[in-house]
Amino acid sequence: MIEIFNKNDLLQIKSENNLIYIDIIKKEIKIWDYLVNFPWEYEKSWILLEIKEFENKLFYSFLIEQKVVFVLFEDNFEQKEEIMSFFWDIDILLVTWTKEAVKIVENIESRVIIPFWDAKDIFLNTLWQHKEEVENFKLKQEIWIENTEFINLK
Repeated sequence: MIEIFNKNDLLQIKSENNLIYIDIIKKEIKIWDYLVNFPWEYEKSWILLEIKEFENKLFYSFLIEQKVVFVLFEDNFEQKEEIMSFFWDIDILLVTWTKEAVKIVENIESRVIIPFWDAKDIFLNTLWQHKEEVENFKLKQEIWIENTEFINLK
């Protein structure tokens, strides 16, 4: 099971034996206490993480319990094939809320999209998604979603 929740401006991804912290303000990610902040392929506590750098921006792709979780802090990059090919088979996309991010999300296929930041409601409304806020999102098994599901975390 994967659980995602927001606590004190830290998005947290919790699985059976792991905890990932996503600092929304600093745009940093930690697996437990290990800061992952440069392009590389990591493996820690049964989590596979690949960080790619394009246009001096970092893009994060996790494999957690056979699910691909992608974290997109950036919204200002050219949607070239080289970059967009990194966005494939995404189960859960965590994305900033800006108008530019809406254009990016429209070109990425993801089963679940969770916007974050203060004005995430603008993002959801722009995409005609009027979702009630929830405390957390739990994914217990396979995602069998025909259309993308949007989650509005508190």
